[in-house]
Amino acid sequence: MLNRIATQIRQWFPAPEVSAHCDGPCGVYDPASARIYAEAVYSMTKKIADLEANMPPAEDRKATVAYHNTLSRYIAIKEEQAQKTKEDLLILWTDYFKPVHLEEYPDIHDIFWKAAKLCSSCKVEVNEAHAHQLMMAVEEIHKIFWQTKKRDVPWIKAS
Repeated sequence: MLNRIATQIRQWFPAPEVSAHCDGPCGVYDPASARIYAEAVYSMTKKIADLEANMPPAEDRKATVAYHNTLSRYIAIKEEQAQKTKEDLLILWTDYFKPVHLEEYPDIHDIFWKAAKLCSSCKVEVNEAHAHQLMMAVEEIHKIFWQTKKRDVPWIKAS
């Protein structure tokens, strides 16, 4: 009964076919925020390594507490920023890039998949090499993204 009603409504009020590249067709995409987040991951990873190199002696309780407080803050920031990088990259991958882009960049899925995996690695490890590789992956995505828009937007890091 409901199917017949729905069919009748579609016949009486036909809707035009529409399409959009995302859930809300805003058309506003930019990998800049992923670059900022990834750069924060890289910065926090280096800060954690520097902090460990200067760990206070265990008997200095006040300095040890300060060390652990700073370390936990750096870790929290690193993990949060890695997750934000991943979210921004996944939005670009799934909402912006279309089959026409895949024709021009056949390895785009692999590039994004590896970048997302690097985000995960950066969340669970303190690995400067992986954080640097994440920056390089985001830079590659930046270049491809702007090439698809036929624009030459320079890669500029904050630090």
